[in-house]
Amino acid sequence: MSPRENGSGEEPVIRDNRKIDPETGRAREATTADDGVAQEESSSVAQEPEAVAADGSAADLLAERTADLQRLQAEFSNYRKRVERDRITVKEQAVASVLTELLPVLDDIGRARDHGELTGGFAKVSESLEAAVGKLGLATYGTKGDPFDPTVHEALLHSYSAEVTEPTCVEILQPGYRINDRILRPARVAVAEPSEEEAPRDAADDSGAADGSDEN
Repeated sequence: MSPRENGSGEEPVIRDNRKIDPETGRAREATTADDGVAQEESSSVAQEPEAVAADGSAADLLAERTADLQRLQAEFSNYRKRVERDRITVKEQAVASVLTELLPVLDDIGRARDHGELTGGFAKVSESLEAAVGKLGLATYGTKGDPFDPTVHEALLHSYSAEVTEPTCVEILQPGYRINDRILRPARVAVAEPSEEEAPRDAADDSGAADGSDEN
């Protein structure tokens, strides 16, 4: 019995006719086209790390650009705040300059009021003017009996008095004017300090008490 009859030693059956040589009937060897496909597959595999690297570079570039935009936004916000602050400062300086020029007029109105001369239409005009400067933030300060503060008071007269225990404004010669915390003109006052006679007397009393304690 031949090997083909008993089923042993049969040649492999190739069903893909593209791999069978029609002349010899044998399986074809790998062709150049197959080599090209293999090379393309290997090149695609080799390109995968490059694609991953490109994606990483794009992510880093995006993060860098995002950080630049955030920094620019913060700088613009700070610039806008600085411009707004400067605008407010310039406005306050302009208002203060105008009000400073009006202070002598307000002083005249105050003296006329003290002498009872503020009557009729002049009184209404003065009231309108004082209301207008008040809306702009101008305020007066300085009251008789206030403790003397050299930062807000200007002493024009000085005296001693037994009725005070500390430097005190005993007379307001001209009121002070301020806008918010800014002093336009300090209050001009007469200042009285404790009498000079009290200080030596107090010192003598203290020394006498000390001598008495030593004798004991």
